[in-house]
Amino acid sequence: MVKKNACVFISGKGTNLKNLILRSRDNSFPINIKLVITNKKNANGIIIAKKNLIPFVVVNTQIKNFDTHILQILKKNKISIICLAGYMKIISKNLIKKFGKKIINIHPSLLPKFKGLNTFSRVLKNNEKKTGCTVHYVDEKIDNGHIISQKFFYVNSNDDEKTLKQKTQILEHQAFPEAIIKIFRKN
Repeated sequence: MVKKNACVFISGKGTNLKNLILRSRDNSFPINIKLVITNKKNANGIIIAKKNLIPFVVVNTQIKNFDTHILQILKKNKISIICLAGYMKIISKNLIKKFGKKIINIHPSLLPKFKGLNTFSRVLKNNEKKTGCTVHYVDEKIDNGHIISQKFFYVNSNDDEKTLKQKTQILEHQAFPEAIIKIFRKN
């Protein structure tokens, strides 16, 4: 199997990054993580990238045409797919247009419910019976693209934001790799 080069965009701890790196070491997994891009110079995910000898780039998203810079980096590294793993910045229309259905995101809710931020507090406030995570293609609207896969669990009466996050991350670590396999099985 010829693996595709992947770039993972992060903003935080990098738990999904770490999981994808571990999965990519399996010869049957369709991607190699070749690059990590972050918009946060203090993101813990940078430590994970360093430990795994994966190049990383900190991008200043406040400068004009930062997405052009990102596109140049992606092209230089022959990136075939972008995985958004806790990247807390809206992807530019230019980047979406250039990569099309080659950008996927993992979101901590059962989309189309609870798009955007503060997902866990909204799940609790709405007294949801179940929640989970969604892997979807990225389009120009926030958390809107075609759904690739979803996983769910039932909310318990004693759940709080912390337990919902923990339970969701466990499902994310299953759903993200499964979605990547599903995408490349079609091709």
